[in-house]
Amino acid sequence: MIRLFDFFFALFGLIVLSPILFVLIIIGYFDTGSPFFMQERVGKNKKAFKLVKFRSMFVNTKSVATHLASSSSITKHGKFLRASKLDELPQLWNVFIGDMSLVGPRPNLFNQEELINERDNLGVYQIKPGITGLAQINNIDMSTPKLLAKTDAEMMQHYSVQKYFTYIISTVMGKGSGDKIVN
Repeated sequence: MIRLFDFFFALFGLIVLSPILFVLIIIGYFDTGSPFFMQERVGKNKKAFKLVKFRSMFVNTKSVATHLASSSSITKHGKFLRASKLDELPQLWNVFIGDMSLVGPRPNLFNQEELINERDNLGVYQIKPGITGLAQINNIDMSTPKLLAKTDAEMMQHYSVQKYFTYIISTVMGKGSGDKIVN
């Protein structure tokens, strides 16, 4: 049932938000020459998939977890995208094609070994990663791998259709701030 919700909400979002997506693509071309950022991430059952986001950092920025990235890597347009969470919109495509869910643990990089071990021990990779979830609305990011994995596991244990909508509504209403950037 969740997959059905994901599919229709992602399709609806892509259609309704297409004018905004189009404008952000054009601005992204002027900002970096490459509006999309694609990166291999860990998905369900630890299978790789390509995560799509709007580019918020310069093209040649080293591929590291957000909390390890330098704030000097973020473009002016990228600061706006991150603050407004609009950099996440292209992930609706990942949800639409089934790589992600709207709700689930945020997908990590393959080089985040501590987080992978913690999540693996708690069975977090048994579900699809998501755009938002319990950790995101509580400002828990990948800089605290043990707490993040524990929170993801807690979300899985109490997962329901009601919680699915609660996390989405909380995110849309502005709860949570995303991953921190260091200087």
